[in-house]
Amino acid sequence: MNIRCLAIDDEPLALQQLVAYIKKVPFLELQAQCQSAVEARAFLEKDTVDAIFCDINMPDLNGMDFIKSLAVPPLVIFTTAYSEYAVEGFRVNAVDYLLKPFGLQEFQRAANRLRERLEGQKEGKEVTEGSDIFLKTDYRIVKVSIPDIRYIEAMSEYLKVWIEGMPKPIITLLSMKKMEERLPDGFMRIHRSYIINLSKIQEVNKNRVIMDAQTYLPIGDMYKEAFQAYLETKFLGK
Repeated sequence: MNIRCLAIDDEPLALQQLVAYIKKVPFLELQAQCQSAVEARAFLEKDTVDAIFCDINMPDLNGMDFIKSLAVPPLVIFTTAYSEYAVEGFRVNAVDYLLKPFGLQEFQRAANRLRERLEGQKEGKEVTEGSDIFLKTDYRIVKVSIPDIRYIEAMSEYLKVWIEGMPKPIITLLSMKKMEERLPDGFMRIHRSYIINLSKIQEVNKNRVIMDAQTYLPIGDMYKEAFQAYLETKFLGK
C-alpha cells in the first residue's frame, strides 16, 4: 500500500533531510512539504494525507498543538530535538517519535510501524455475524449495533456514524459505497452525503428528512424517486 504523507519542519535543512528519507522508502508517497503548521493546515484544508511527519518545536503553532487541533488527524510521527516531548507525543497517539538527529535506519523503522498501523485500516471495519459491525476509530475498534445507527454522514474520505444516545459521532475511514454494501434493508441513501435509518425518521418536510429537532437532512435530486417510492409503501390516506 502507498501511504500519502506530509512533511513539516521549520528548519530548511531538517525538512530537506526528512524529505530525502521519505523518498527512500518505496511505500511512502510525499504529497507536500511545509515549513510551518500554519502552511500545513492550509494544505490539509484542500487535500488529505494518511500520515504526517511533524516537527514539534515550531514558531506560531507547535506541532503537538497543530495535531491536537485537527478534527480528524492523520497518523503522526513526531520529529524533534527535545526528548521531553516524547511522553506527550504518545498521549496523542503518535505512531512513533524520532529524536533528532536520526538516521535512515531509525526512520525506516518508524515508517514500518506506520505501515503496520495502516494495514487493514483503509477498509475501516471488521464485520461480524448478526446485527453488529465493528468500526475502526481513533486507533480503537468499536462495536456498533446496526439498529442503533441513526444516520451516516460522508466527510471527505471519512464517515461520521451517528448513534442513538451518543452526542458525538464515530468517525471512521470508510467509503459510502462500502457502508451501503454492509447495511441491511431499512437503510437508504437520500443524498450523496447521507444514509439514513428509515426507522429513525420523525418527519419529511418538502426536500428534507427530519431526524430530530436539530437534524434536518437534504434529499438529493437523484435519490428523490426511490425515497418517494419508499414513502408510498408506508403512506396511509389519500
